[in-house]
Amino acid sequence: MSAADVYAPRPVRSRRDLALLSAGILAGITAALLPVFSVIAPGLWTAGALTGAAAVLASGLAVRVFRLPALLATGVQLVVGVVFLTAVFGRATALLGIIPTPATLSTVSTLFAGASEEIRLGVAPVVPSTGLAFVLVAAVTGLAVVLDHVVLTARMPLLAGVGLVAVSLIPTIAIPAAVDVPAVLALSAAILFLLRMDVRSRTRTVSPARRVRARVWGASATAIGIAAVAVLVTVVAVPILPQPGLRFASGTGAGFGTTINPNLELGNDLRQPRDIDVLTVTTTGPSAPYLRAVTLSQFDGAVWQPDAGDTVPVPGDAPVFDPVQVDGDIAVADWTTTVSVGELDSPWLPVPYPASTVTGLEGEWLGVPENRTIVSRSGSSRNQDYQAQTLVPRPTLEQIRSRPVGGSELGNAVRALPADIPPIIGETARSVTAGAQSPYDALIALQTWFRSSEFRYSLDAPVEAGFDGAGLDAVARFLQERAGYCVHFASAFAVMARTLDMPSRIVVGYLPGTRSGSVEQQGRIEYTVTSSQLHAWPEVYFRGIGWVPFEPTNSLGVPTSFASGTTGGSTNGTDTPDEQDAATPGATRTDAPQLDDQNGAGTAAAGSGAANGQNPVGVLLTLGGVVLLLLAATPGTLRAWRRRSRAALIREGDAVAAWTEIRAEAVDLGIRAPDAESPRAFAARLIELDVVDVDDIGVVREALERAIYAEDGGDRGSGPALADAVARIRARLRAGTSPGRRLLALVFPRSLTMRAEPASVEVPETVG
Repeated sequence: MSAADVYAPRPVRSRRDLALLSAGILAGITAALLPVFSVIAPGLWTAGALTGAAAVLASGLAVRVFRLPALLATGVQLVVGVVFLTAVFGRATALLGIIPTPATLSTVSTLFAGASEEIRLGVAPVVPSTGLAFVLVAAVTGLAVVLDHVVLTARMPLLAGVGLVAVSLIPTIAIPAAVDVPAVLALSAAILFLLRMDVRSRTRTVSPARRVRARVWGASATAIGIAAVAVLVTVVAVPILPQPGLRFASGTGAGFGTTINPNLELGNDLRQPRDIDVLTVTTTGPSAPYLRAVTLSQFDGAVWQPDAGDTVPVPGDAPVFDPVQVDGDIAVADWTTTVSVGELDSPWLPVPYPASTVTGLEGEWLGVPENRTIVSRSGSSRNQDYQAQTLVPRPTLEQIRSRPVGGSELGNAVRALPADIPPIIGETARSVTAGAQSPYDALIALQTWFRSSEFRYSLDAPVEAGFDGAGLDAVARFLQERAGYCVHFASAFAVMARTLDMPSRIVVGYLPGTRSGSVEQQGRIEYTVTSSQLHAWPEVYFRGIGWVPFEPTNSLGVPTSFASGTTGGSTNGTDTPDEQDAATPGATRTDAPQLDDQNGAGTAAAGSGAANGQNPVGVLLTLGGVVLLLLAATPGTLRAWRRRSRAALIREGDAVAAWTEIRAEAVDLGIRAPDAESPRAFAARLIELDVVDVDDIGVVREALERAIYAEDGGDRGSGPALADAVARIRARLRAGTSPGRRLLALVFPRSLTMRAEPASVEVPETVG
């Protein structure tokens, strides 16, 4: 083996490799942004962000193609990024439209203030205006600069991969949701591509023997990359996968309490027997109202999506929403409901419908006028005491029968259905409602059919029959089995109403609760709502009245009915006008049904059950801690891996690896090791600093010089002695530094940014 083979120069990346690495970075950024679209709606900002990233990556590539200094590439990229942002967002005040002026810089604070307001008041997915778009484009452009430096200058693609994974997890932290499998696969492919291209560029110009070792190192790097991504997805993503709609701390229930997840995945919750009190209600109305938290209108055939829209601040002492617009002949009742929340830790506030004014809240709360729900971006419903004033439309039976459904003010989301609906859904809806004289009569026919003896409330039937959830397949199976829980009844009712061209949606909230027996002043009765009374029910929109709820869930609540305005009684129920709340599906019967539970689970509650789970605050804190620990541990882990890799080579007598490890250890401990400094000069400086033993450093230096100049490449049998010398040098270097410096070297080893091998050495050809 020649000296040139043993002491190979640091490989110089080809233009093709540089271009592929830059393209890989752009692909990784694109893949990391895909989950962001669940929080920030895609639009022009997306094109701007990717264009900015592409611009800075292309400028860095141009600098490297012309073999200019690596640090110059980062400087050029920063300039290009600033020029790009100025041209897009500040050209009105910029010189020549691209060079920022003091006036341009002064607008940045305004843009940030606008972005902050959007983030504070917006509800996902936010449609960004100029301020938030600027922040997003600037962030992605800056991320491209950082990743380019990490991958192409520092040659640490694995660290870049960890950063990309962390970016992709941010939206999942904000809004827990199912894993976006295509996005995860795309991001994994981009990270593995960066690792592969980095290994390829490192091994292109080395000797065959060293290339074999490099392949081993490359395989190890790839394995580490795969392991890192797997650990991140498993440890970090799994805790934030969609949790049950209702969950409570294990033990006595004295933990963080329950929460509401606006997904209709309540099956596991319903099959848990544990029950705790979450809030109490008193009202001036004839009975306790249903309490709404979230509405779901968009349905793609598999999932009902929670509604989002523009928000307004909740003032606390003034109306949040305008009164419901009803026809002049419709009576309106003015009721006040007082809610005292205990073990409910949720960003969605349970309020009666249709609330106009909510007072007494602590913290910042936002109202969504489109569905009259109230949500907080940072607060919680826990321990809140508030009053809600509701102006409730109370039509007579004749009035609601005469009203058509729908209206020009509604969007398409409340009517939309996929094209491939199972035939049983539409056919059954038309069969059950045949002969109905009005939309209201048709809906009452559906409600009566679901609540008849043909259906059965059951938490076991969905599992035994092999279906669960609220998608079209689950609805079709439910109509065949005719046994299920509130999610099945509500989803089936809403979908069947849409097949009859009626706008519908689903509401997630709480049943009115049970009478606690205590009577407050002015004769108000207190009702206690438990965790097991989380519920889902459908609503249909009537022109001139608004959204009218129905109660199709068999054996729960009281079915919706309206009294006749001519006879003083109801033709489709037993309630009188003073007993029936037209804004809720009935509120006088909330006793839970008995379950057919062979495992002795006891009684189920009215529409939902509680499940063991993790507190969302604890999940987020744990998630943040795990991400920070992983990011903090990455440099030290990579340094330890390199040290072990070199140790194996040193035991084989590789003097180059021995010298590289000594330089790396010195750099980690704060000792300069310039690339241009010769081995003799560096060894002399270490001896002068009295941080190494003269004999030990001499052994390594002489082995290196033999490897450089000897025709046989040096003594490969001196591996054990070389390894011992390196170990003693490392120990001496560490002993001569402070504990703080050693800790810094462990957590953030500076050697990761230095050249992987010594400077190249020209070996003269032997004249024979």
